[in-house]
Amino acid sequence: MDEQVVTVGLDGSPESLAAARWAADEAKRRELALRLLHAWVMLSPPTPDSPPADDQNYWAKRIVHDARTELGRRYPDLPIAEELVAEEAETALLDAAARSRMLVLGSRGMEPVASFFLGDISLYVVGRAERPVVLVRAGEAEETRAPEARERDVVVGLSLHGPQDNLLEFAYVTAFTRGVPLRAVHGTGLPVQAFVPWGVDPGIARDVAEKAQRELDEVLRPWREKFPRVRVIDEVRLESPAQAVVRAAAGSGLLMIGRRRHRAALAPRLGPVVQAAVHHATCPVAVVPHE
Repeated sequence: MDEQVVTVGLDGSPESLAAARWAADEAKRRELALRLLHAWVMLSPPTPDSPPADDQNYWAKRIVHDARTELGRRYPDLPIAEELVAEEAETALLDAAARSRMLVLGSRGMEPVASFFLGDISLYVVGRAERPVVLVRAGEAEETRAPEARERDVVVGLSLHGPQDNLLEFAYVTAFTRGVPLRAVHGTGLPVQAFVPWGVDPGIARDVAEKAQRELDEVLRPWREKFPRVRVIDEVRLESPAQAVVRAAAGSGLLMIGRRRHRAALAPRLGPVVQAAVHHATCPVAVVPHE
């Protein structure tokens, strides 16, 4: 069972500190506690008789202590716990995710090399965690706290095939706790017969869009009834799902996308939409596992 906590993984980088600030904001909104986690496989067991000068865990403790000091000043009423774990980071983060409402990690930005090597640990965890994982770049937490950010909508990218209850619940709760509109976006490409020598056949494009809109309405109907106070803006975009969600997320406060827990044996753990979002979206990205 998950705990009433948001966990953030810390490694001392500016990205992980940005993730901690974002996680603190989110924990406060959802009335949850915050857990600051640092994992280092070489962590030494505590020895009460060792002098502080010889503490081999000094830097590990410092990473967590500094983050707690800053966040404690900003959020004096937020319950904050510290956790140092003597495990490989991947193992510790997956375990923490299973015990949390969500796991928040830092990511490296969109420069060509940094974007390609987003971070082996982050991608490993995103592809395997049983709870939502949020990726935050340095600078994004500061933008989230800016006054104008309070009015930003949040975006959820939706497929029209298979159940997505976990994703939709996460999206609606997020919009509700922030008091902002939720934009539900579905991207669908046009069939080959839609393309004609002079461009795109408008009749076929209209038929595809209307069919997708009807299906999107069906997916959203029970959730509109469950969360009547959340304003929902639904969009069908005639482009690939990956392009649709990345473009829709520009200027938004958060992009939320789903990841199927059970994929074919030879299929990659992260599909093209998730890959595009975590590499190219210009806002924090939440990846939510679902059936």
